[in-house]
Amino acid sequence: MTTAATTDIDALATRLRTVLGNERVISDRQELRTYECDGLAHYKVIPALVAFPHTAAECADVVKACVDAGVPFVARGSGTGLSGGALPHADGVLIVTSQMRRILEIAPADERAVVEPGVINLQVTRAATPSGYYYAPDPSSQQICSIGGNVAENSGGAHCLKYGFTTNHVTGVQIVTPDGDLVRLGGRAPDAPGYDLLGAFVGSEGTLGIATEVTVRLVRLPESVRTLLAAFPTTDAAGAATSAIIGAGVVPAAMEMMDALAIEAAEAAVHCGYPAGAGAVLIVELDGPAAEVEAQFVHVERFCRDNGAFEIRIARDDAERALFWKGRKSAFAAVGRISPDYIVQDGVIPRTALPEVLRRIGEIAAERGVRVANVFHAGDGNLHPLVLFDDAIDGQAERAEEVSGAILDLCIEYGGSITGEHGVGMDKAKYMPRMFSADDLDTMQLVRCAFDPRGLSNPGKVFPTPRLCGEVPGRHKGVHPLQEAGVAEVF
Repeated sequence: MTTAATTDIDALATRLRTVLGNERVISDRQELRTYECDGLAHYKVIPALVAFPHTAAECADVVKACVDAGVPFVARGSGTGLSGGALPHADGVLIVTSQMRRILEIAPADERAVVEPGVINLQVTRAATPSGYYYAPDPSSQQICSIGGNVAENSGGAHCLKYGFTTNHVTGVQIVTPDGDLVRLGGRAPDAPGYDLLGAFVGSEGTLGIATEVTVRLVRLPESVRTLLAAFPTTDAAGAATSAIIGAGVVPAAMEMMDALAIEAAEAAVHCGYPAGAGAVLIVELDGPAAEVEAQFVHVERFCRDNGAFEIRIARDDAERALFWKGRKSAFAAVGRISPDYIVQDGVIPRTALPEVLRRIGEIAAERGVRVANVFHAGDGNLHPLVLFDDAIDGQAERAEEVSGAILDLCIEYGGSITGEHGVGMDKAKYMPRMFSADDLDTMQLVRCAFDPRGLSNPGKVFPTPRLCGEVPGRHKGVHPLQEAGVAEVF
């Protein structure tokens, strides 16, 4: 039976094929399943269509076609996001920008690079390194995640402690607005006058439009880099060392911690050779002028020993440094070696609360009979608890969800946030009212509606209750946004 909606989608597919060609528009259901989720496979939605623009003009044409048809659209880069931010809409078009992957300019004299949204994060550094520069934001997925996705989610990474998040490194974007217009926000200058629309766009998770070109700031390669790995008997001891280092005025480029369960997973996956019997390992990296790094490194080593480190390893060269980082960078995927399913969370707490919060996470997990592996940016209190479960066992997925929610509540209780770098997306939208008042959420909706009055750009994400622009504000009833997205399956 042919419905009106099916007819509309068929007509839209015909129009998009006219713009892009047959091979860059997917409508076959089996092929569409490839794009049913992002890196958070807990939620799955099969889109009605998938389109692959190669240029900004083609991306604008796709959006205009969606607007004319009244069909929602969702942007997707490499699909590595961990909050369901690129989860498709069942009746919409998934606009995949991964084939827009040209590095348009590397300008070391200006300390800028201009790239298309499908460019892989690490490729920017590789292109800039011969000129003595690199791109600082480094998510764990930097070998595969795209700059466009980083902009949408305001991604961070291990080195965000010293260098900040994506928003601190983007000076300009060209975007396709939700009306289908091409507009530029910011530019090459460090700070454009007027309202900070660029700041509003970075981290807006695709709800305010689609980035088609990004101008990023390049950072000079440091004169010296020193990295150590310290093993502690407990996370409490490692947390105390972290507080001591930061409290002494030392700001490492990166400071990462893994607990015993996360270490077990990393060892099983990549054989990183971390010290045996460690209840926690702390990776501390300093960079900058050689004299400064050497002076600070002495203090870091002393603070680790004073707080109970039973083994300290200092990287002798780049190869050993890469081995230290290999376990940490692979931690999320490595958990698959010790658990068939897991949910990764992304809460933030004050750094000084680390020991107490980690203890309480352990208590919550024990009460629910669920294991939690902790991997996190210790220096700035950005937690990434991995809640392990087996979806084949009745009730485990529900308990894992309960533990995930309890951890986010814990972060809010300690004055933190429900997300540090993964974004709200689909996964955390229902938790937004726990952190923000109805008035706060309505104010955010006003910004969204100013950009997207039709509500077609990545609908159902970020906000807890799907609501069209112009509806009466203040009615946030906790309806799960999965209803708006037309979720076919929830795992």
